[in-house]
Amino acid sequence: MLLEFIYPLTKYFTPFNVFMYLTFRGAYAALTTLLIFYICGPRIIEALRKLKVGQAVRNDGPATHLVKTGTPTMGGVMIILFILISMLFWQDFQNVKVALAIVTLVAFGLIGFLDDYLKVTRRNSEGLPAWAKLVGQFTVAIAVVVFLYINGGEEITDLYLPFFKNPVADMGVLWIPFGVLLIVGESNAVNFSDGLDGLLAGLLILVFIALAILCYLTGRSDYSSYLGIPYIPDAGELTVFCLAAVGACIGFLWFNAHPAEVFMGDVGSLSLGGVVAVISLMIKKEILVLIIGGVFVLEIASVVIQVASYKLRKKRIFKMAPIHHHFELAGWAETKVVIRFWILGGLFAIIALSTLKIQ
Repeated sequence: MLLEFIYPLTKYFTPFNVFMYLTFRGAYAALTTLLIFYICGPRIIEALRKLKVGQAVRNDGPATHLVKTGTPTMGGVMIILFILISMLFWQDFQNVKVALAIVTLVAFGLIGFLDDYLKVTRRNSEGLPAWAKLVGQFTVAIAVVVFLYINGGEEITDLYLPFFKNPVADMGVLWIPFGVLLIVGESNAVNFSDGLDGLLAGLLILVFIALAILCYLTGRSDYSSYLGIPYIPDAGELTVFCLAAVGACIGFLWFNAHPAEVFMGDVGSLSLGGVVAVISLMIKKEILVLIIGGVFVLEIASVVIQVASYKLRKKRIFKMAPIHHHFELAGWAETKVVIRFWILGGLFAIIALSTLKIQ
């Protein structure tokens, strides 16, 4: 919104041309969300504490987590709100891809908010029924994917694989269910990864940095041509959004680091997971995002394996799922699990970015 006032002034004051650069606006979008978090975060957390918006902890989890009962939750509201505020200063709202990312963030955030609200009011870890949460996720995902299918251009249904320069297939109308499953799956995978102090925020910082780089390269015809990746007009503007999310996650991590002063809640994890998937669909990195968020894939895979094993064999593979709890129960300290998963997340991001030149 601020850009609409500044752009006409560039002909009178040429230094304003700096606002034309995505790297400049992206960097300051990150700094803006970070600064807002440092200024407003403590006050909002204290307000949540006074309102008794506390986390309910599962009784069947690690015993060390019981001390976290009552810690303020729904911190994801701050992440969404501060990203939106930063967008007012640094984002081009006329960009359709940005608008779709914002709609996804808010829509999935509303689903998560309702889930968290029910948990808080009921004073237990049971929020929305699983079927109700999935209905909401599928509804938003279908709306987003159908919009992209109709307005995304001829290349939107092309499927690209890492290490392959050209699309391996045109999925046609099958791209719709594929995209829907990716969004819902990624949203839930990120949600499952939110179980330890600082774990999810740190992983999302790495994921959004990788996505910011990909959005910037994909939106540049020269760089995309050199790297042999699809050029997507207007995708570069998503760089600003991704870096605003990086700043928000760093700001949140300041208060979420062990011992956490606030938890993200489903309002944060579902919304950020959903928007990660939607961005990957818009820049044609649907498969690559599974490598970037490799830890998320491991987390949701551990849940699926655990449930399937118990249903079929009445035996559990892991001490507890998602897998980060397995390592806790195996004797790893919470901080050790978090840092090692961050390292793993960084390796996945590096591997994903390295594929840009190995094709």
